[in-house]
Amino acid sequence: MSHRFVIAGALLLSLAGQPGCNPAQTSQSRKPRMIVLGIDGMDPGFLEAHWSALPNLDRLRRQGEFKRLATTIPPQSPVAWSTFITGMDPGGHGIYDFIHRNPETALPYSSMSEVSDPERTLSIGPYVLPLSKGRVRSLRKGKAFWQVLSDHQVPVNIIRMPTNFPPLECEGASLSGMGTPDMRGTFGTFSFYTSQPGAAARQAPGGQIVPVAVTNHHAELRIEGPANSMRKDRARSFTTLAVDIDPAEPVARFRAGGSTLLLKEGEWSGWIGAEFPLIRGLKSAYGMFRIYAKKLKPELMIYVSPINIDPARPELPVSEPASYSRDLARALGPFYTQGMAEDTAALRQGIFTREEYLAQSRLVAAEHLRILRYGIQNFREGFLFFHFFGIDQNSHMLWGKYDRELLETYRLVDQAVGWVLEHAGDSAVVVMSDHGFAAFDRTVHLNSWLLKEGFLSLEEPGKTGNEELFAHVDWSRTQAYSLGLNGLYLNLAGRERNGIVAGAERAGVLGKIQERLTAFTDPKTGARVVDTAYRPADTFRGTELANAPDLIVGYRPGYRSSWQTALGAVPSAIVEDNTEAWIGDHCIAAHFVPGSWLSNRPGRLADPRLQDLPVTILRHYGIPPEPGMIGRPAF
Repeated sequence: MSHRFVIAGALLLSLAGQPGCNPAQTSQSRKPRMIVLGIDGMDPGFLEAHWSALPNLDRLRRQGEFKRLATTIPPQSPVAWSTFITGMDPGGHGIYDFIHRNPETALPYSSMSEVSDPERTLSIGPYVLPLSKGRVRSLRKGKAFWQVLSDHQVPVNIIRMPTNFPPLECEGASLSGMGTPDMRGTFGTFSFYTSQPGAAARQAPGGQIVPVAVTNHHAELRIEGPANSMRKDRARSFTTLAVDIDPAEPVARFRAGGSTLLLKEGEWSGWIGAEFPLIRGLKSAYGMFRIYAKKLKPELMIYVSPINIDPARPELPVSEPASYSRDLARALGPFYTQGMAEDTAALRQGIFTREEYLAQSRLVAAEHLRILRYGIQNFREGFLFFHFFGIDQNSHMLWGKYDRELLETYRLVDQAVGWVLEHAGDSAVVVMSDHGFAAFDRTVHLNSWLLKEGFLSLEEPGKTGNEELFAHVDWSRTQAYSLGLNGLYLNLAGRERNGIVAGAERAGVLGKIQERLTAFTDPKTGARVVDTAYRPADTFRGTELANAPDLIVGYRPGYRSSWQTALGAVPSAIVEDNTEAWIGDHCIAAHFVPGSWLSNRPGRLADPRLQDLPVTILRHYGIPPEPGMIGRPAF
């Protein structure tokens, strides 16, 4: 799943080095081998409808087993993968959504990681020089199963594990996945340069539109990099991309730094290294980007990818040990390091056509599958994990409407699975997903529903805001509000800055909201909108309930919280048609979107759950589960 969200804090140059691997003494005996392929969003129903087109996955289920895999509440990727990593539910690992909120401000922040500035600095003119290192840390609680493996001398290789930024130390190697930012500190911000008449500069979700002038077949594109944390004004660093267009043919020469390349209209570039000066002549940040020459004549239209961290010279910790990403880049060439690299935002904003989006998705897949093959070819003993995001991202854009194109992505995975099985030897092989998919037909403005039901109030009745974060909310009369994709919070006295719901009233208010939510019907169709409203205190185990919503809203298939609700807006409508390119989703009641489990080992569980996987992995090596793990061994 891909939701774009800015990570707070300075991300570059002043970051502390993460602790290196501290391998335990290596055992003399060869460790059993196990390979787990995490295929994000692989839906069991889609598999069942297409076994004949997926011969390797079909062979795997016939050789071992195939079952539905119960997902988490809510079935969001950061929540689900955190459960897979720790064997805990959200009450144990503390991740409840892509977005958490600060109760003091009601402002959202990323649930996955936190970045802090250096504590000690030196001010010289316009510059602020760090005298100590900043820090980036994961917000997930609990011990990762591969750290337990490492404690027992089992070598591990963890490739693109979601929510593993910065990567945890391990006995082996680890490359971060979903949650890894771009160089601007976001989950992915593209730039689209256009000379179309009337084009206006604007920020769009996941990108920016930049008007450019073409003079004598020449244009200069300002490529923005990270905010300069060494300047007091934190002005954004930049480099320049020069474009010279052939007067006769649809081809152009592009120059950036020391790189020069020719592209035809409709052609993609390879990776282009970029230097972003911070203190000119003394200090720079380095990244890389790709160009898509969408149109060269008569108007110029150039897509520039998010500025990725360069794995050969990373400014942020993307691997453990740090040399691992450099070794991969040396062996395979540069590759997308951005955690969610398929640019769904460019399709949502109309920058890509569906065909162009799928072409970009295939570029991402080709690079990441090369890393998988490299990992398998160098896999001798112990445990290997690899995560593939393409099915999830493409399902968001294709689900239920473009099955033929989506099946091509499933076939790509099927071919990779076949290759892995051919090279797996005596390894136990598991192919699993964190959740499935459903249609996203109608978008729900949950704050607007709370307003209608009298749980949320506005300073000026009728003055709603479609984009602004709680712009007109009267907190002195508001009992509840929604942030994130499934979360609903009480405006609780003693917890929220302007809280009005007393502790003694909490259960009664929650009961009323639950009752009305499950009776909530679509004014257009009369269909029920919400299936289940879960209370975290009654649903989860563990002590990490501080960030938990007071209710987790489990929608029925076809419905989902709106993008505006996720960031705290209160539009005028309550339920609307989803008119976006994002047509599939899974942020609904968990029992509607189970994941998939396939293995070459027959299992013993009739109803496997996501939290069973880490316990199963540990059992494969004869290791007992950690305290707090709530799973059962599947084989």
